[in-house]
Amino acid sequence: MMNNSLVNDAAELLYAALRKGEVVDPLTSHHPDVTVEDAYAIQQQLMARRLQDGERIIGKKIGVTSQAVMNMLGVNQPDFGMLTDAMVFNSGDPIPASSLIDPIPASSLIQPKAEGEIAFVLKHDLMGPGVTAADVLRATEGVMACFEIVDSRIRDWKIKIQDTVADNASCGVFVLSSALIDPRDVDLITCGMVLEKNGEVVVTGAGAATMNSPVNAVVWLANTLGRLGIGLKAGEIILSGALGAMVPVKAGDNLRVTIGGIGTCAVRFV
Repeated sequence: MMNNSLVNDAAELLYAALRKGEVVDPLTSHHPDVTVEDAYAIQQQLMARRLQDGERIIGKKIGVTSQAVMNMLGVNQPDFGMLTDAMVFNSGDPIPASSLIDPIPASSLIQPKAEGEIAFVLKHDLMGPGVTAADVLRATEGVMACFEIVDSRIRDWKIKIQDTVADNASCGVFVLSSALIDPRDVDLITCGMVLEKNGEVVVTGAGAATMNSPVNAVVWLANTLGRLGIGLKAGEIILSGALGAMVPVKAGDNLRVTIGGIGTCAVRFV
């Protein structure tokens, strides 16, 4: 376990990397005994610094939802991070693909990758533990096709689970479509995803890729946060996890994701 001083130092290191658009060595290379609990404490301090800058939390993201990624990181459950108003873009908006901008915006990216996901927009609070799939569906105003542009402040994505958790679950920015679909009007398990990059299909997937259903991911999040005394609030946006592999992106790339029964979301990098 890390003491409070080391937690604060790690949070400041990641915060400075974010604001300067730089990468740092993995935390686990300097602190091999860091625990996942330590990592969430670091994430909390990192987000506190961002809130001091005027950002506002508007939702949560769920990561490590596929068995392949769990196996890669040596864990048996997902992780979570926070979404702020500085991270959100609308479908079709241009996004700076590099931090080589002066001044560096709050949404600057360092080594971004894109994931196609399903976003949930809540109309009612959810407070675990004890939340079920039926509870999630009742509490959801609608679902949307979205991109999560994951990013890492850890050099070359050399991450262990502690590194990504501390780094706000490797969240960069996210892009929402304009269509909001009643989740009861679509099969969230079998809905297919097609992700195109510069007009070429590069990734396909389905809702089942996310913990057998993205609803299960939101159930996990509500119950995990509930045990920490944290609820999901009406109006929050929940990114439920990737439906396929990550796609590296750079300036000049145009991406489009289409999810059956839900809609299409586009993003371009400049």
